[in-house]
Amino acid sequence: MAGGVHSQPEIQIQVHSRKGGNSVYPVEPATTTTASSGGPAFYREIKHFKKWFPWLIPSFVIVNVVTFLVTMYVNNCPHNSVSCYAGFLGRFSFQPFSENPLLGPSSTTLEKMGALDVNKVVREHQGWRLITCMWLHGGVFHLLANMLSLLVIGIRLEREFGFVRIGVLYIIAGLGGSLFSALFIKSNISVGASGALFGLLGSMLSELIINWTIYANKIAVLVTLVVIIIINLAVGLLPHVDNFAHIGGFVSGFLLGFVFLIRPQFGWVSQRYASRAYSTSAKPKFKMYQMVLWVVSLILLIIGFTGGLVMLFRGVDLNDHCSWCHYMSCLPTSRWSCNTEPVSCMSEQTSNQLTLTCSNSNKTRTYSLSNPSTSKIQGLCTQLCR
Repeated sequence: MAGGVHSQPEIQIQVHSRKGGNSVYPVEPATTTTASSGGPAFYREIKHFKKWFPWLIPSFVIVNVVTFLVTMYVNNCPHNSVSCYAGFLGRFSFQPFSENPLLGPSSTTLEKMGALDVNKVVREHQGWRLITCMWLHGGVFHLLANMLSLLVIGIRLEREFGFVRIGVLYIIAGLGGSLFSALFIKSNISVGASGALFGLLGSMLSELIINWTIYANKIAVLVTLVVIIIINLAVGLLPHVDNFAHIGGFVSGFLLGFVFLIRPQFGWVSQRYASRAYSTSAKPKFKMYQMVLWVVSLILLIIGFTGGLVMLFRGVDLNDHCSWCHYMSCLPTSRWSCNTEPVSCMSEQTSNQLTLTCSNSNKTRTYSLSNPSTSKIQGLCTQLCR
């Protein structure tokens, strides 16, 4: 045959280690001359599998740290409390351990800064608290735990899928965690990035499922992820941890992963980047199971968020419809109690003395104070009742 036989350009497959296992992805030769001449071949990544420079997640960490510093400045413990921990820090010093063992501000300050308070969201139409609570933390320990987890999980995902998809997923999953928490926890405030973090964990699991054919050592990666998720959810059974936010964020992130983190199949990628003269039958970009998961997840997300918001602003308390659901957030044992009723006190001011009586325990204490501020009285009440 005149002109000889032309061979179809080959899309190379490389193996890249990720998430404790191996993912494989295609690359195409940058030049065909060097490869055919026996010299070294140079490859560039296909755009559907390119590596991104992670900058958004580190930016989120900076925002969280700066927000915590601003919160501590507003808290001003020496001005609003009788005693403070680490007093040498001045107005950045922490509330007493009896009030906040996480080394942080008072609950009054957190509420002022935008903590999730269901009464304010529903009755005062402050829906923005569903988002702002994600950027607040109860203390130094809380902040460090969340930010270290965010760096480990978030940077890896952003490098793989880019800042747009991971940023949107983080925010929506955090909103899902706040929303689910607000439907169960009515009497306490809630803060923290844990809902969004669990959303990233959930998205890692769904990404593994929807892109199943890309991974080597699939079972090992799946088991590792499931164990990590179970351990983290189990920690949420301890008192003073909002496990409803964890669960809501995880479910939201799991469904969002099917929507945002879907990858095209290798056959479609090979066909797309090969010369059209050599392409044979058309291959679908996604497999059928991928499309089914994408559609079902999108529908569930729309129904879930719409229904959740409607129930929230109608004042629905899901505890009334689920008598055992409170055990998902705190499991009582002989070592701790799950009683988280808000504290309140009766106050009496006589000359330079303030007398407080805790309404929960009837404990009474007298302080040498004249004309204390409302925030100081609230802080002393919290210390007295805890």
